[in-house]
Amino acid sequence: MAQDSTCTPLPAAKPPEPYYPNGNIALGYNLPGVRNTDSAVSLHRGQPVVHDYACDGPAPGTLAFRWTYGSNVAAKNRDPRVQVVQYNEDTFVLRQNVCVHWEAPFTYLLFGNAGALLIDTGATADARHYPLRETVDAIVTRWCQARGRASIPLTIALTSGEDIAQNQGLVQFAGRPGTTVVPKPPAVMKQFYGLGASWPSGMGRIDLGDRVIEVIPTPGSHKDGVSFYDPYCDLLFTGDLLFPGKINIGNDRDFLASLERLSDFAASKPVKWLLGGHVEMMFVPGRYYPRFATYKPYERVLEMTPDLIDEAIVHARAVQGKEMMLIRPDFVLCNGVSPDQKTKVWPEGVPKIDAPHPF
Repeated sequence: MAQDSTCTPLPAAKPPEPYYPNGNIALGYNLPGVRNTDSAVSLHRGQPVVHDYACDGPAPGTLAFRWTYGSNVAAKNRDPRVQVVQYNEDTFVLRQNVCVHWEAPFTYLLFGNAGALLIDTGATADARHYPLRETVDAIVTRWCQARGRASIPLTIALTSGEDIAQNQGLVQFAGRPGTTVVPKPPAVMKQFYGLGASWPSGMGRIDLGDRVIEVIPTPGSHKDGVSFYDPYCDLLFTGDLLFPGKINIGNDRDFLASLERLSDFAASKPVKWLLGGHVEMMFVPGRYYPRFATYKPYERVLEMTPDLIDEAIVHARAVQGKEMMLIRPDFVLCNGVSPDQKTKVWPEGVPKIDAPHPF
């Protein structure tokens, strides 16, 4: 029997799709805003680099997953006195060694085209133990070299002039050339930001040159408290008002009003993370380190998501007018009680998990 020699032709091969390795903007290699983070390259020789701070979404950055965490015997600790993490080329996060001061406060250094801003100055005045100025000067020098500049003016601002854990390093900058210090006395500080007649309403500004930092009055933990918003990285620096730790409420009405003000602000502006002044919580929900601890191997991460503002509002209302301690997974509110206060009542909605025992 004869076989049919006809056959169905194969479909035409599809032309190969374009292949773009890490140049394909649709791939995860290129995060939103990455096109605006490459100005410090050697393509601008002979003139200062001018950075474009307008970007689509928050400028990318990286935070340390784990900070240096101290030692059982503080005198034997050999970690850097100031830990520096470069979030991106214009944003630095600095932390004081927990063995130098148990609160281990964070400070933040931001650069623009015309100036730099240091937010807070840590808990130790003595530069031999806490070389903040030396560290900041080294970062500024290296940044200026990359940008083809001889120098750049520095502004130093505090989230609270009352907070001794954030203002002690200020004395190290006395007499530093090209430096403006936002005054500590509340009345003068308010005038500096243009808030003398409107406090706590209104907002101030610190223009770093195409990177304008917004200043938001947030009293509550301290009478003179302020928060800072960076529209380049979409970061909100909240100091002692809201951070992963035991928040000591100085005035519960002001505290609640400031949280509501931040909530309204975050609803109108993109906020990627809140970055506070300290970390005291463990990674276990609701657990925290006691005061004066110099060994904290199980810390929670520094960054907080903006939805925690509204969570804090709910619980700030719950403690208003009451002397009490209220534990939440990511923070603890202490209203009118000692930060060493203890509670036997485990709060509803917080998983009860035993904290790990350090070796």
